[in-house]
Amino acid sequence: MRRLSMFNFVTLDGYFEGPARGDISWHVHGAEENEYSIESMKSGSILLFGRKTYELMAGYWPSAQAIQNYPVVADGMNNAEKIVFSKTLKKAEWNNTRVVTGGIVEEMRRMKQAPGKDLTVLGSGSIVTQFAASGLFDEYQIMVDPVILGSGTSIFKNISNKLRLKLISTRAFHSGVVLLCYRPM
Repeated sequence: MRRLSMFNFVTLDGYFEGPARGDISWHVHGAEENEYSIESMKSGSILLFGRKTYELMAGYWPSAQAIQNYPVVADGMNNAEKIVFSKTLKKAEWNNTRVVTGGIVEEMRRMKQAPGKDLTVLGSGSIVTQFAASGLFDEYQIMVDPVILGSGTSIFKNISNKLRLKLISTRAFHSGVVLLCYRPM
């Protein structure tokens, strides 16, 4: 059975994007965080996105700026197998991407039961909320930045049921960023 994990970075007050849509300018991403990204790309997971996160990622990682600034991560992102969940997107232009248009919770249940690579949701707050509420995640990886925004979009914005998690590992970066890894209890 495949494992489903989520990776997201958040502010200390729990926001994964600032007040403006897609604002992640507050995220600290130095050399040490870049090395972690390179390590993570080696897992070979299929990358999963909601449409909004997909559009941000597809707009950045194939760019000359991304390839120049983060060549190894850009190569990994651009060559990875990717799935975007969207009711409105008809075609994905980014390399190695397919679109799933409906019934995402049922589709994820089916995908988890099928043989193949593990699956990792990057960003994608609404997808994270739906999968978390349905008990689909095997692991939560949350990178907490030492910044407080006061407003933005909460990572678990519409969760209506309590999720009990067990801390399985931590990693502190010199920038003050802390990676927290949890499994459902």
